[in-house]
Order: sequence, then C-alpha cells, then structure tokens
Amino acid sequence: MTTQQLAAVIAALTTTEPAAETQPVKQMGQNIVVLDRGFVYVGNVAIEGDFLKVTNCKNIRSWGTKKGLGELAKGPLPETKLDDVGEILAPMRALIHLVPCQGF
Repeated sequence: MTTQQLAAVIAALTTTEPAAETQPVKQMGQNIVVLDRGFVYVGNVAIEGDFLKVTNCKNIRSWGTKKGLGELAKGPLPETKLDDVGEILAPMRALIHLVPCQGF
C-alpha cells in the first residue's frame, strides 16, 4: 500500500459525517405527569422530540387527596405515597396532561 493510499484510508476512517439535526430540548420544570393507562409520576420534565423525559422521577402510588390531583401542586400531602423510579422516557402520544408543581 502506498503512502497516498494509506492516507486516504486514514482520512476515510477519521472523517466524521455531520451530526444528524437534533431537536431542541424543552425544559418544563417539576410537573405531575399523567400518562395513559393510569400511570402518574412526578419529577423534572423535559420534552425531547417525540418523547417526554422525567428525571428525579417518583411514581405517585396513592394521591392522599380529598379533592383531586390538583391538591398536590404545592407538594405531597401526609397521606401521599411515592415510589422512587429514577428516570422514565415516555412517548408524547401517551401524555394526558402535566400539572406544574413544586416541593417533591
């Protein structure tokens, strides 16, 4: 193999193609996330293309409310039961609604 051929092979191996166009990430802050099939989570929400990413995520197993989910907008109540999940990635088509909240 000649030096020119070797240089061409090295150039081909080290040439990177332009990165695929990425969709911007939209940070939504802390939200209660209601998904289809009855899944309810709370955590820091970001929209990444066609997916909803929830970090510092907890499953709300029991709301512990008397007047609905909106009572949790300012944080969990004494009867609220939460289970640590860590992180979830859900398709946007599964999203029913988001409830902005704080204190979880």
